[in-house]
Amino acid sequence: MLQNSNATANLAVKDLARAKAFYEGTLGLKQVDDIGGELIVYKSGDTLINVYRSQFAGTNKATALTWTVGDRIGDVVKSLKSKGVAFEHYEMPGLTLEGDIHLGHGMKVAWFKDPDGNILNLVDK
Repeated sequence: MLQNSNATANLAVKDLARAKAFYEGTLGLKQVDDIGGELIVYKSGDTLINVYRSQFAGTNKATALTWTVGDRIGDVVKSLKSKGVAFEHYEMPGLTLEGDIHLGHGMKVAWFKDPDGNILNLVDK
């Protein structure tokens, strides 16, 4: 039923101005819409990301958004780190840590948080 429909990620934030500085300035996303000062829509590749104001911002304790960056993962991590992004380090079965990148299960992955604590990640596959 939905296999041919696009999906959009939704990220709750407390402060849209702070989120805008992070998503545009740090991550380099392009804003494509601003709906009533309560919702900013960003374009990332062929997908959209809705960043909206909510009192529940940062309460999700799981990964909220993943970017597939292929073999550029090391360069992307390095670039984001140079912009002040702090990467998360997790102990997970089958994964080892090299710098800020977790390796295992045939993939490379790096996790970081936005200013509201939403967990975001980069993956090579």
